[in-house]
Amino acid sequence: MSRQDLGVKVSNHFSVLIVGGGTAGWMTANLLAHHWKDCSVKISLVESSEIATVGVGEGSTPFLKNFFRTLGIEEAEWMPACDATYKCGIRFPNWSKVKGYESYYHPFFSPLDRETGQEFFAQADLKRQGSAVEALPDYFFHAPYLSAAGKAPIPQRPLPFELDYAYHFDAGLLGKFLRDKAVAAGVSHEQATIEQVRVEGGQITSLQTASGKDLSADFYIDCTGFRGTLLAALPGYRFHDYSGTLLNNAAVTLQVPSEGVDPIRSETVSEAMSAGWMWDIPLQSRTGYGYVYSDQFLSAADAELELRARLGKSDEFECRHLKMRVGRVAEHWSANCLGVGLSQGFIEPLEATALMLVQFTIEQFARSLPVERMANQDGAFVSADLDVPRERFNRTINEMFEGVRDYVVGHYLLNSREDTAYWQAARDPSESPERLLRLIECWENGGDFAQLLATSGADKIYSMASWYCLFAGMGRFPEVGPQSVESQRLIRELQAFCGGNSGRFNDHRAYLRQLS
Repeated sequence: MSRQDLGVKVSNHFSVLIVGGGTAGWMTANLLAHHWKDCSVKISLVESSEIATVGVGEGSTPFLKNFFRTLGIEEAEWMPACDATYKCGIRFPNWSKVKGYESYYHPFFSPLDRETGQEFFAQADLKRQGSAVEALPDYFFHAPYLSAAGKAPIPQRPLPFELDYAYHFDAGLLGKFLRDKAVAAGVSHEQATIEQVRVEGGQITSLQTASGKDLSADFYIDCTGFRGTLLAALPGYRFHDYSGTLLNNAAVTLQVPSEGVDPIRSETVSEAMSAGWMWDIPLQSRTGYGYVYSDQFLSAADAELELRARLGKSDEFECRHLKMRVGRVAEHWSANCLGVGLSQGFIEPLEATALMLVQFTIEQFARSLPVERMANQDGAFVSADLDVPRERFNRTINEMFEGVRDYVVGHYLLNSREDTAYWQAARDPSESPERLLRLIECWENGGDFAQLLATSGADKIYSMASWYCLFAGMGRFPEVGPQSVESQRLIRELQAFCGGNSGRFNDHRAYLRQLS
């Protein structure tokens, strides 16, 4: 793809124009500025002051730690600036009606859990075979003990290994923080609204702003959210709809100031509701709530009423309503354009994977695009040279999306609620991913679950620990008699061991004050 092929003026720099700010746009700007800092690349970002960002994705996976580490940004710098807190895992109340499994915890698996985790796998497999043992994940991992005690996943004294953990944050503040970092790193920033995308020969040649100004670059990155303004303008644009397997397509959100005295929980809570689920995300100064639901089963007005009733909050706090398009594009990198964030696809935030997908996309793209050759090419670099890396890249990102989809869909197929039509419909396997159905069959028939996870590729995105926690946490076991004496003794030992170790970690609120 020579610059002449792109229909733009040849310059001394390879130019990249990011359209759209928000967390996705500014994460993209920072990562590309870092990875291409030694190349002749000009990176610009244009965003509209008239178009609001979604701004409600306020939880992460442990993958975000690598993002800040790559950029050399310490927690003491970004966390106080973004009202951020620590996250040890996710608690799932009311997804299951199985006695003893009405709530379960999905932890982030760390070296501290190596021995207790192996015991969990063994007990879960025994229970699948009909043994009268306990296999609720909460007992076997340190994360739920830390959360319950109001602890941060930061030990008072250094350990010989690092714990896996994630974060909660204010999405608006994080976007502003990353904007300032990107501009300081040399990214050009402009405020403008894009009104027209010009396409010639299957490539984007320029963009026209509302003021009539033309913007052009060698490559474009679409961070325009669900609109997908740039990608959708290219020929052959296709969108793979996931609504057949993921019913939720709307959300209502509410933010409540915190009192500042209670312990700050180091966990996200994803609580099942009548037609979806509610997130509960504690920040330093407030708590964010959001009800993700299906408008096939619940109106926006009724969703707001149910959320307010659950929280006991009156009209003093304003609600915000959102619509969601669930699925992914067929090609994330199409011609001279890359979709990042909501423009490339969206899977409901049940496992807080949105920023992980953004980060993974940009990291893979930075490695796939031969930008140094393109920045210094003499006109001999043609578009066909990118066909193989582009196809490989799209295949990799699609596999990532499908891996996340399979795991999220698993929560719904494994639910055991009968109280509403929504939960019964969510259990319908008719359009479910074939790999997920094979995993369910293997688990329930007592097969080699760990081996199937590996051979099917399901463990590439979510670890064996995550899959075991999902199935065991939902109580997907045959009915057995009372818990054996040996199993009761094991649980007491685990509680003493993991609970005792939690005392060696810092108080969450106190440690956040130290960071400030």
